[in-house]
Amino acid sequence: MTHKQAYIYTFTVFALICLFSYLATGQTRSISLQEALTLTLSNNRDIKVSTLDIDRYEQQVAIAGSQQKPVVGVTGQLAHYFKSPAFFGFGNTPPSGSDKIPYGRFGGKDQVAATLFITQPVYNAGIRPGIQRAKLQERQSRLLVTDRQIAVAALLKQTYIQVLVLRERIKLQQESLARNEKALKDAKSLLLQGRALRVDTLKAYTSVRNLEPGILKLTYAIEVGKQQLKTLMGIDAADQIELSDSLLLPSTANLLSEEEVYNEAKSQRSDLKALDLEQQLAEQQIKLQSANMKPIVSLNAQYLLQTQTSQFNYFNAYYPSTPFVGAQVTVPIFNGNSNKAKIKQAKIEKDQTIIRSANAYEELKAAVKQVVANVRETAARIQTSANVKETALLSYDITQYRYAKGVASRLELTDAELSLTAAQSNYLEAVFDYLTARIALEKSMGKTEQ
Repeated sequence: MTHKQAYIYTFTVFALICLFSYLATGQTRSISLQEALTLTLSNNRDIKVSTLDIDRYEQQVAIAGSQQKPVVGVTGQLAHYFKSPAFFGFGNTPPSGSDKIPYGRFGGKDQVAATLFITQPVYNAGIRPGIQRAKLQERQSRLLVTDRQIAVAALLKQTYIQVLVLRERIKLQQESLARNEKALKDAKSLLLQGRALRVDTLKAYTSVRNLEPGILKLTYAIEVGKQQLKTLMGIDAADQIELSDSLLLPSTANLLSEEEVYNEAKSQRSDLKALDLEQQLAEQQIKLQSANMKPIVSLNAQYLLQTQTSQFNYFNAYYPSTPFVGAQVTVPIFNGNSNKAKIKQAKIEKDQTIIRSANAYEELKAAVKQVVANVRETAARIQTSANVKETALLSYDITQYRYAKGVASRLELTDAELSLTAAQSNYLEAVFDYLTARIALEKSMGKTEQ
């Protein structure tokens, strides 16, 4: 292979690699709502941060449990004295009548000591409440992760449906634009025939141009919505996505009653369960603070190995050992009433959690009433909007026919077109409000289903 052929081969391979990379990154990914939910629950960064709290509290459980396990350690000490260590009570007798205590210097200037120690807790009233409290915090963190998943899933569904609605709004705007363009064409034709005024043509032209910025605004809104979806799903912002689902209206029949929704929320809501655990956490905190007023008993064992020498001559020295075992009892007597204050503080926190829990269930009743009312109101509005939309479409068709025959005026056609566009928009808004209310209803019941 010549240098020229090698150069051409290398350039071709490089070009193919670049082409494949461009095609791979430029492909649009089709995502359904269910796929988006799956990606969100597994990749969302907020959920991952909340999930790490579970691992953190698992380690807290291990830390709390370690207090009832033995502590084993080794210490070592190496020291060089510039003078032999001093010991009082030895040495020459002081002069008569002197209060000075005699001392003498004994031992080597170089000293080494190594200690192996073991401490085994026997009784500590604070260990068990500490372990129980750590386990409750772990359970609470799992419940809060579930609650976070529900909140993020609801936000994802809301954003996904919003993009679908914006897509439908663009279709409505394009249909309105097509109708106005046809009206403009008819106005020009009637003007040439002398059957319409020039002002009618100008109005039709103005109506066409006024619709174009609205379509551009909706297009940008869709791009922003897709970017929000990618952030929620935890995928790269450079990826191109396309929503594969279409706007689907669920059945408005067999809606749950307020009592059914409330009972479902009480049994399913993770945040309420986490709030209920606050009382148990407060009880363990009371026990934990009360344990500070009780004695602590532990067993101790130690093996001490030491030596003294001079001139660092450790190889020619004695190494006597001093092993011992014993027990230690610590009885708190008085610390300025700090323990009593901490116990009262823990009891106050428990009373606060009881009040917060009761208030949360009362707020739940109000929230359930609101979401159920929203679902019913939007369901009724959908039916009304659908009837108005059909009526407006029929009215527009009749007015357009009359305008083409020269019977109706341009103003009547404009009014009919505006009424049709408004009726279609109102129907789409009612569908969006109903779907949003359904999402809020599922969220209030602690559900993440599609």
